[in-house]
Amino acid sequence: MAHFDVFNGDADGICALRQLRLAHPREATLVTGVKRDITLLERVEAGPGDRVTVLDIALDSNRAALTRILAAGARVRYFDHHFPGKIPSHPGLDCHIETRPDKGTSLLVDEFVGGRFRAWAVVGTFGDNFDAAASRAAVPLGLAAAELALLRELGICINYNGYGAAVADLHCAPDDLYRRLCRYADPLAFIRDDPTFRRLSSGYADDLARARGTVPSLMQARHQLRILPDEPWARRVSGVCANALAQAAPECAQALLTRLAHGGFLVSVRAPLTRPVGADQLCRQFATGGGRKAAAGINHLPEADYDRFAAAFTAAF
Repeated sequence: MAHFDVFNGDADGICALRQLRLAHPREATLVTGVKRDITLLERVEAGPGDRVTVLDIALDSNRAALTRILAAGARVRYFDHHFPGKIPSHPGLDCHIETRPDKGTSLLVDEFVGGRFRAWAVVGTFGDNFDAAASRAAVPLGLAAAELALLRELGICINYNGYGAAVADLHCAPDDLYRRLCRYADPLAFIRDDPTFRRLSSGYADDLARARGTVPSLMQARHQLRILPDEPWARRVSGVCANALAQAAPECAQALLTRLAHGGFLVSVRAPLTRPVGADQLCRQFATGGGRKAAAGINHLPEADYDRFAAAFTAAF
């Protein structure tokens, strides 16, 4: 019997899996990638009796591969909070999917394991920019304010590390980062003892300063759009910069467009924090677009579609 753990390479996916394997230890083949690599089930070749666990990638984007895997006789347990489309009815599929705007996969897994590893759920939830939900979840932990701030920083740094057009853009490959985190039951111990945290924190601060130094191409009371250059630092910081800008201006929608070497843009969209809906509907209007209600993206927006995107962005929020 083969086991596969298939997970988004961002904070929510990594921290969801960390909780699950603390509760239910199991050796498995890890299948992950950059945050935008969401069709991960295509890489899985599973057969009768195999077990596949999927975390934080949209079912709708993996429907064909999921159908193939189930038809081959494997069993699949699926945790996610993105738009799923119609969920298949199959005896081999165990689904834990909710699409609430303030509840990510880490909190779904936290419920599944009875809150036993809540600190990791808090890290993943902060990383997904659900600050209020993360703070509520952390209350039973009785953390000092400085400790909660460190968990928030770790979540942001893990999430930051997942952005890029390819793994080569990242400071640490997501599967390697997950294995590093697995050395620690307590995320505060990882922060204290592992040099990876300091490397990610420093990289995040440097890249964010560059991004914030760019001049917005669109600046309105309820909308802000920035274009970042075709550089690894820009691809790394696009999503977390959008999160930071959203936190700083909670009534303003944010769009960051990062130029790609082959033309066009990589797009990150954040709905206003005061009304965290609509980002997924906006991005699904464009090929390669998707995400969740509060935060979504487009993997490749052609240059010719820029004006259409800008108009749709301002109309959406």
